[in-house]
Amino acid sequence: MLTGARAPRRHPSRVLRTHPEHNIVGVGVGRKIKRGKPTRTRCVRIYVERKIPRHLIHPDHLVPGDFGGVVTDVIEAGRFRAYLPRVPAGQRRLRPARPGCSIGFQFPEVQAGELMAGTLGAVVTADGVSYILSNNHVLANENALPPGTPIFQPGLLDSGSAESDRIATLARFVPLETGKPNRVDCALATILDAKAVTPAILPKIGRLKSAEPIEAVEGTQVEKTGRATGYTAGMVFDVSATVPIEFELGRLTFADQMLIQSQGGAFSDGGDSGSLIVDVSSGRATGLLVGGSPQLAIANHIGDVLQALNVKLVC
Repeated sequence: MLTGARAPRRHPSRVLRTHPEHNIVGVGVGRKIKRGKPTRTRCVRIYVERKIPRHLIHPDHLVPGDFGGVVTDVIEAGRFRAYLPRVPAGQRRLRPARPGCSIGFQFPEVQAGELMAGTLGAVVTADGVSYILSNNHVLANENALPPGTPIFQPGLLDSGSAESDRIATLARFVPLETGKPNRVDCALATILDAKAVTPAILPKIGRLKSAEPIEAVEGTQVEKTGRATGYTAGMVFDVSATVPIEFELGRLTFADQMLIQSQGGAFSDGGDSGSLIVDVSSGRATGLLVGGSPQLAIANHIGDVLQALNVKLVC
């Protein structure tokens, strides 16, 4: 044997766990899917990380065919995670900044060397003050940042400058909860110069048709523009899903969420967090993107977000 040579490394076999505790990632309500198409049958949807043939699952681990007379449908969704940015997307500096563009905070000194960027979701107002709306984890670093923290456009991950690109300061946020279900992941940043930000969303969406939101309905066609994947279109797949999402804080549960199915390519990816979800038909806002899996994106209902922050959209 040559000096320094290593013995061949053994690679363990892949193991799939069929126990519901390990495989189920969410529960929702909608129409039963058969051969890839929705039927008229209403059902309880059981979202799993991976769908496994019934004959390979122990009988004790099988999802029942119905709950209290309501049929079930098992749907493969992958595992949900917050859309934390992974690599720079080359988003440019925009003045005025617009919903759909890159924004972000600067990590404190204890995390020096780390850079981030998310998406500016919308412009909102309350008591005559204009704010940027995005996620808590985009503007407040998952509850960690104090009011007054600078917000930059573009985010520092996208070559933003801490000296010259500050456009807002963190105002307030709805805390993310680790011990009980969350309904929203949202925060506000006070706009420093009204001329530096416009409510018109980046192409292909443009201005909202109304400042009044619209409630999401299963099967609705939606669109968004985000920092990572730009403009994408999709379909509302579920409007009342309860799912766990992986954050830096840990695995947090979110209740009564929208799930969105892509229509060609990924609907969203890391860095798209905070994107406004818009109903194609009405041109009105319906959701705020939080994260997702390779199969489905997850969004808060925008009505819940606006109510929680006590603000109104600007169009």
